[in-house]
Formats: sequence, structure tokens, C-alpha cells
Amino acid sequence: MELRALRYFVTVAEELHFGRAAERLHIAQPAVSQQIARLERELGVRLLDRSPRRVRLTSAGQRVLAAARTALSAAEEVRAAAGAHAVTLRIGIAPGLGARLERGIDALRAAGEPFDVVLVDLPLTARLSALRRGELDLALARGEVSAPGFTVLPTWTEPLLAVVSRRHVAAGLAAVSFEDLAGGVLRMPAREHDRQLHDAVASAVRESGVRPRLGRPAGAARDAVIEIGADPESWTVLPADQVAELGSRGIAAIPLTPAVTISGSVVVPDAGPGHAALCAAPAFAGALAAPPPRLR
Repeated sequence: MELRALRYFVTVAEELHFGRAAERLHIAQPAVSQQIARLERELGVRLLDRSPRRVRLTSAGQRVLAAARTALSAAEEVRAAAGAHAVTLRIGIAPGLGARLERGIDALRAAGEPFDVVLVDLPLTARLSALRRGELDLALARGEVSAPGFTVLPTWTEPLLAVVSRRHVAAGLAAVSFEDLAGGVLRMPAREHDRQLHDAVASAVRESGVRPRLGRPAGAARDAVIEIGADPESWTVLPADQVAELGSRGIAAIPLTPAVTISGSVVVPDAGPGHAALCAAPAFAGALAAPPPRLR
């Protein structure tokens, strides 16, 4: 159980409003909701009753509130005794970066002072907006990113894989070309869902000279792999890290030939705590650049 989750819960309990709690904590509201939901799952009880009009503590929430305040107070006493002052690093993330991000955080911890981490999963446009408003300290992004007021640090390169049903005729191949898949239906990543990935796939297909039949755009990656797994005629293209994290047994992920990749970057404000953190611990970027885990 993380102290961060307890601190968020206490703040929401005091405000009885997620938006005001997020403002007090100086973070994006989705991060508060995610941590409260995670705490409720961990404890196995509902702490808050939520409705469009009000938020209120449940009876279990009232009991936990007292204990949470005691735990936070004790933690502050420990920090004070050690002379340590933990800071919070708020990171905007995208799906499928969990293992890579864990390595980066471990490297950052090893190189500097203790800190809490808040991960906020947002679409790229919202991620950059939150970064600009000071609600995030840094963000990770796939694909080409260019925006005024930010420093974009190219960090890793990730292979794109063809994703097909295990019943697809190409499922057993060691590598596959777009031409090999041209007889099926390509489910392009939806541009409104992930513009950078969509554009990277569209560019690679266009450069191959192949004109595959296009089906309905693929939505979220988790939904896409389930739909592809159930349809041996269709296929899509996803980043290797994302496929490895989903781990669906219904699909086969096959390296493309010639290889197709997508870049990844750390995005920080031109000035701010995120940039300072990276300058103090350059091992973060090096750990992110490590190759993705092998697919089984």
C-alpha cells in the first residue's frame, strides 16, 4: 500500500470533490481517481460513494480515513527524523510503456533523492496540455512530437509488429512483409486514438507500395487484439512494448520485413522540475532506451 494513495484519499475525503482535491494536490484529476480506485481494490472495500452531484465517505471510508491520517503522520515523523523530504514526480504515460518506465524510475531512484511517482495515462494532446499547465512534470510519447515550450529528448526506438489471429495463415512465420498480408483486411490504428502510431503505420504501408484492403479502424490496443484474435482475415500493426504488455493468447505478433520502427521521447517543459530531474539523473533516459522484452 502506497502512502501516495492514502494522501490522495485523505485529500478527497476532506474536499468531498475530486476536482478540488486534484487542485490541492497539484496533479491531474484522472491521477486522483486512478489512485483511489486502486486503493479500494487493494483494501477490498468501497471508500467513497460517488454520484454526479456529490461525493461522500462510506462507513468503511470513515474508518480508513482515521487510520490513513495516522499512517501519514507517522511517515512524516520518519522523514523528519531522517532529514528527508520526498518530492512528487508526475509522469504522463501512454499504454504499453510499463516495463520500460519501471526501468527508468528504478534508475532515477538509484541516482537521486527519494521521490513519489504519479503516473497519469492520457492521450498525447491531453498529456501535453497537462504538461503545459504544470499538472505534469514530464511525459513519454511515441512518434514525432514537436510543440513550442517543450524540450523533446529522443530516447528509444521500438519495432512495430504485425498482429494477426493465431488462426491466420501467416501466424507461424518468423517474419512477414506487408505484401504477405495484402490479401487480408488491415485494421489501421485509429488516428483520433493515436495520431503518431496511425501516421507511422500509414507511412510504412505507403512506402511499401502495397495497397491492402482497409477495414474498420482499430480502437484501443486491448480491444484491437481481442477483435483481431477472433478474425483470421484481419491484421493490424502495434508497437512491440504494447503487444508484450497485453500478452493476449489469441494473437501472434510477427516482426515486419523490412523492419519498421517507431521512436519514443521524453518530453519536458523548457524549465521546470521534470527537466531538472532528468538533468540530475541522465540514467533515466538510458534505462528507457533498453530493448523491449522478448515476445514468447
